[in-house]
Amino acid sequence: MAQVFSVHPDNPQPRLLREAVKILRGGGVMTYPTDSCYAFGCMIGNKAGMERIRAIRGVDDKHLFTLVCRDLSEIAHYARVDNRQYRFLKAATPGSYTFILEATREVPRRLQQPKRGTIGLRVPDHPVVAALLTELEEPILSMTLSFQGEEHPLNDPDEIVERLDKLVDVIIECGHCGLEPTTVVDLSGGEPELVRRGRGDVKALGLE
Repeated sequence: MAQVFSVHPDNPQPRLLREAVKILRGGGVMTYPTDSCYAFGCMIGNKAGMERIRAIRGVDDKHLFTLVCRDLSEIAHYARVDNRQYRFLKAATPGSYTFILEATREVPRRLQQPKRGTIGLRVPDHPVVAALLTELEEPILSMTLSFQGEEHPLNDPDEIVERLDKLVDVIIECGHCGLEPTTVVDLSGGEPELVRRGRGDVKALGLE
């Protein structure tokens, strides 16, 4: 059975987050809130956790994960960012956006898009995620908490506990979350390319 931590959405209790991180470092898989919708998460090096998440989601290894980072400096550790890309990222983070960039050597090959060598990264605008990342001191390997054949991600904590209690190790909840995934922007080419329109404001990025 999963450990369920109910945290304050604006001032999450450090003690509960420390307990959650301890489980993650021990190889656990969690669900947690973000500024877009709830998500699955595990440590970058947790290969078994990755496969568990894919199995729960019902997706294969072609479905890629996102690295959820603390800030721009952490993004730059895992992705190659030039001055133009940096200015774009600075204007859009933190926020409900996922950016596709060329991965650095710090990113294991199993996390990269096989043909292009890219990785999706984001910096959410959410106090719980920020506090969790500060405690963890490295990015979260993440995937939206949704299921094949279902129109929307799960956003009700009671339903998340009911459906995932025996499938994950930690459930962090702070009430209802959003239903719309992030806006995805590919920055790996010459010009920013809108890949998916989501919660993040496209107009704010000058892409509309």
